[in-house]
Amino acid sequence: MELTVSTPALLFSTVSLLMIAFTNRFLAIASLIRDLHEKFQAKPDTVYVGQIQNLHTRLQLIRLIQIISVLSLLVSAICMLVIFQGSQEAARWLFASALILQIVALGVSVAEISISINALKIELSDMEKELGRLSFDRAAAARLFSLRSSRGERSE
Repeated sequence: MELTVSTPALLFSTVSLLMIAFTNRFLAIASLIRDLHEKFQAKPDTVYVGQIQNLHTRLQLIRLIQIISVLSLLVSAICMLVIFQGSQEAARWLFASALILQIVALGVSVAEISISINALKIELSDMEKELGRLSFDRAAAARLFSLRSSRGERSE
């Protein structure tokens, strides 16, 4: 397989989109941390500490994603230079390396996204009893409705 300059250039758009998406996520999370820090200073609570720790972990993962993505872009650019020099074997290795870096960045992205649910769990931890009662009430209402339906009664 012979690589052309346009082959590694394909990664440029992917890296650009990843960088935009994760820069926006980074900024949003940084803003959340600032807000939570202000709330914590006004009223110290362990819920705020847990949220800030979770968000800090996510920021570290996003920074790692960005670094790996930039390295992928750099390796792709070097690959293009090597293609110009006519060294197909080195270009293949460089392109494969750039692809592997992209795969790693996407894998870390999946990990960051899966961790993001923990922030919501922490946020809603003070409502666990209420949420449990709500789901129980829904289940009870569903049972009641099914009993009425089986008897032919109508709910009003």
